[in-house]
Amino acid sequence: MNNNHYRFWPARIPHELVYPRVPLFEFLDTSARRYPESDAVVYYGTRINYLSLLIAVEKLAGALHGMGVRKGDRVALYLQNSPHYMISFFGVMRANAVVVPVNPMLTERELKFLLEDSGAAVLITTSDLYPRAVGLKGKTLREIIVGDYTDYLPESPAIPVPSGMAARGGISGGAILWQDLLAQENQPAPTVEVGPGDLAMLPYTSGSTGIPKGCMHTHATIISNTVSSAVWHSVVAGSTVLATLPLFHVTGLIHSMLAPIYAGGTVVLLSRWDREAAITAIEKYRCSLWTNITTMVVDLLNHPDIARRDLSSLAVIGGGGAPMPGPVAQKLLELTGLRYLEGYGMTETISQTHINPPDRPKLQCIGIPDFGVDARIIDLESGEELPPGNEGELIVSGPEIMAGYWNRPGDNIDAFIEKDGRRFLRTGDICRMDDEGYFYIVDRSKRMINAAGFKVWPTEVEAVLYGHPAISEVCVVGTPDPVRVENVKAFIVLRDQYRGKVTDGEIIAWAKENMAAYRYPRIVQFVDQLPKSGTGKILWRELQQMEKEKVGR
Repeated sequence: MNNNHYRFWPARIPHELVYPRVPLFEFLDTSARRYPESDAVVYYGTRINYLSLLIAVEKLAGALHGMGVRKGDRVALYLQNSPHYMISFFGVMRANAVVVPVNPMLTERELKFLLEDSGAAVLITTSDLYPRAVGLKGKTLREIIVGDYTDYLPESPAIPVPSGMAARGGISGGAILWQDLLAQENQPAPTVEVGPGDLAMLPYTSGSTGIPKGCMHTHATIISNTVSSAVWHSVVAGSTVLATLPLFHVTGLIHSMLAPIYAGGTVVLLSRWDREAAITAIEKYRCSLWTNITTMVVDLLNHPDIARRDLSSLAVIGGGGAPMPGPVAQKLLELTGLRYLEGYGMTETISQTHINPPDRPKLQCIGIPDFGVDARIIDLESGEELPPGNEGELIVSGPEIMAGYWNRPGDNIDAFIEKDGRRFLRTGDICRMDDEGYFYIVDRSKRMINAAGFKVWPTEVEAVLYGHPAISEVCVVGTPDPVRVENVKAFIVLRDQYRGKVTDGEIIAWAKENMAAYRYPRIVQFVDQLPKSGTGKILWRELQQMEKEKVGR
């Protein structure tokens, strides 16, 4: 293990942490006893204090217990960001059961697969998503609990509410209504029966590399990254965290929900990304921490009045998912005085294994290993560890690594490797480490473009293209070519003021002047928007597949 990064470790923070050996539910229980009247959640103006949140959680846990949910049973959360999600997450934990977070963008077919694979018999959802689940009642599912956004939306919202969140009536199919359930005086199981080593959560990989796989996370693995996030970002009881990332995703869950709940802070929760709502929330509630993805920052900075808005309360801005383009980071620095803190993690690691030091971040760099993480670069073919400066596969070992894939013994064999008596997860990401112990993502091994024998990493091309003043968003893929094997192609969303005024030829000519001859895009296609996942990540694989099919035809 290379320890060069300890030279740049944040001052006054130990190199190692000691984690609470408790069930995850105890974090809420403790904060509710310490800060009963403090706001735990602010939802478009509705304030829910810690005591009220705990009462709702225990009522839901009691209802689940009455449905026959017992230790180790799986309960699926098919929800967008809302108080329903936070209450359900801790309610399932209090019922000694296992949370199965489900992407709300999944279709009925995809939902059915996850439910059957996980064995979840109870699902909690909202009325807008219920039609996709109702057909599974009595088949895959034993019970469905349905809430509505209006259960918690105020009559006069304090910040803009996304469209489509009005009340929906006519819930049929034997579903149990959320409000009816919480109106009952249900009592949870007498004790919390689970411990640190018990299964707590079963988040699924996106399936981008094959069939989605459930990642088995214990209370201990989740707690390690929750405490790590709170310590690294100085989250305390007075902190107010803006939650714009989806909570079903591990980054949003850890940094935007669990860390502030652990510390007794306040979560300002948005159901969906909306830049005006986000800016208004920062101004009104004086948010101090915002964890996001690059596309959200790009969108926020493109707000026409952003220079006149008050973002002065922000103390930490960071995230991951894609490298932060230099011009975007510079604009953010000029506007807020804050350097963007990039990090890295996976569903398999319940969010971060790497993160940039707050006082010495590097741009387009995932940072240094988190507390207790041993990170190394190995040769793709031999598996031998490589010295700094060399590109290879990133492998990680640490307290946040999953126990394994759910019912996938074959995949578990491929996912792990042993080094010096330690078990390492193979991330599949191509990285390099510099002489100071900072790590850099080169790309996913499967995303590399073979341009006439030259290796082209799309993220490097995208980083340069973001320096063009006309480009708002960009995604680079390889398109098949009979002579060059692949050509570099850029899908580009132009800023409003440049639409119809810039040609693809001008973009290509600019790119040719600003990057190596083998690397610049030979093809540019302007689009109104790029496809994105429920977490806001650009779905480059969709564009890649579209190109292959197009050329095939």
